[in-house]
This record gives sequence, structure tokens and C-alpha cells, in this order.
Amino acid sequence: MIGAAVLFGGVQLFHDGGDESAAEGATPSNIYRMAANGGEATCAVSRGAFVSDGLSLLTVAPNCRRLLPGIERAKFWREQNDGTVAFSANGIDPIVTFSVADGDGYESYAPATPLLALASDRKTDD
Repeated sequence: MIGAAVLFGGVQLFHDGGDESAAEGATPSNIYRMAANGGEATCAVSRGAFVSDGLSLLTVAPNCRRLLPGIERAKFWREQNDGTVAFSANGIDPIVTFSVADGDGYESYAPATPLLALASDRKTDD
């Protein structure tokens, strides 16, 4: 009986630790605000469920089209080993590519214009 209790407790500890490490490995916030060229107009972007090797689902608000026409078609967030992030409709061909910015966000570098800033939207995490 004692052996079963120890085994169960060990499994629970291992399982709980696995959940914590998965949460620690996740992005601090999966909800972002995107702005173009430092403008006041913004739109919501959210990183969804993990699909495979660096690929996650992506939801881009329809009004993001005002910032970059065509971005509303993006369905995937692909994170590379170097920290760059690409949004695409098919998981492969990027519509926009971002590099890590100072602070908690990203700045686009392809296409060159408009410059898009993607910042963590902590207000919605409360």
C-alpha cells in the first residue's frame, strides 16, 4: 500500500512538474496588438494552439487589413530557432516576417513597408 502511494505521489509530482515546464516554455502572452509605422490604429493578433515544430495556429483580426492588406489571410505563426516569427496562410510562405524587438514584442522586416510592431497585449491577460 505504501509503495502504491509513493508511486502515485511520484507520478502526480512528475505530471504537475511537466505542466509547469510547458507553461514556462510558452510565450508570456499569446495576445498581441499590431500597429503600423507607430500609428495609433491597432488590431488584435493571437497565437493559438501548437501544431508542430515551431508552428502554431494564428488568429488575425479582420481589421488588421488596414495595416497590411492580405495579412487577414494569415492562419499560422511560425517561430524559427533564431527567434524570428513569420505569419503565413499555408504554414510555409510568409506574408510578413518579424524579428525580436527590444522589450516584449516584434518588429517586421519583410516586407520592408509598412513597419509593423507586434507588442504583447497584457491588458487582456488580467
